[in-house]
Amino acid sequence: MAAIVGGYAVTGFLIALVGLVFIFLLLGVRVVRQGYVYTIERLGRFTFAATPGLHIIIPFVDRVGQKVNMMEQVLDVPGQEIITRDNAMVGVDAVVFFQVLDPAKAAYEVSNLFLAVMQLTTTNLRTVMGSMDLDETLSKRDEINAKLLAVIDHATAPWGLKVTRVEIKDIRPPADISNAMARQMKAEREKRAQILEAEGLKSAEILRAEGQKQAQILEAEGRREAAFRDAEARERAAAAEAQATKVVSEAIATSGTQALNYFIAQKYTDAVAQFAQSPNAKTILFPVEATQLIGSVGGIGELVRDAFGKGAQPK
Repeated sequence: MAAIVGGYAVTGFLIALVGLVFIFLLLGVRVVRQGYVYTIERLGRFTFAATPGLHIIIPFVDRVGQKVNMMEQVLDVPGQEIITRDNAMVGVDAVVFFQVLDPAKAAYEVSNLFLAVMQLTTTNLRTVMGSMDLDETLSKRDEINAKLLAVIDHATAPWGLKVTRVEIKDIRPPADISNAMARQMKAEREKRAQILEAEGLKSAEILRAEGQKQAQILEAEGRREAAFRDAEARERAAAAEAQATKVVSEAIATSGTQALNYFIAQKYTDAVAQFAQSPNAKTILFPVEATQLIGSVGGIGELVRDAFGKGAQPK
């Protein structure tokens, strides 16, 4: 009976020992999540940084000190009231993007990482914007961001941080200054509108004057061309008239008064025909005797007979 009791005792002890070993091993297993690094302390002293994955530590000797986030983090800096160089009070909001590069420094070089970065950003924000005028703070955000980034990144380097970006979210000037700026902007826009309108009118007048100039030039060229053509036509008409006069003179010189009577009768007949063709002529009065026209026609007949008579003579 005693042997049986002793066997149960040994079995229970072994089971308890196995359970203790299992619990001991279980306490020594640590799983690190992706994006984090755990600092492992042995008897209170930093030993190593556990990267993502499975790690075995010595229970009751080693422990996890800090769980450091290695992902890029965003810190929202609350609004600050800042006095600019020209004594204007403005409200400013900012945001800081940073990432831990050395988990040991981030865990043991500064006690409260987020608070330290926030306070550092706040003080440098006041320093940078306090050295600028109000107009500069409103128009030079990129310059402010660059200065803050350089200063904060340099100051947080001993903490194992890398500040990637610092952005000014909002700048709120006082209400009276905002109203004055709105009036100034409105006046500036009205000024630009008036300038553009004046330039448009100026351009229109210039174009109109250029058009009139070109029109006058073309008109003058047209008049010159017309005068040249008129002169050429008159010259040709004069040449034709001279030729006709020459022919008439030769005919008169050859045929005597008979040719002269022929030309006079021809002109007389043409004049009478023009009187007859007039649309307003209802009654035609001849201020000459009919025997004159008959005599002229008789002279024309004699000329024809003489011409045909000479042509019929034998050669």
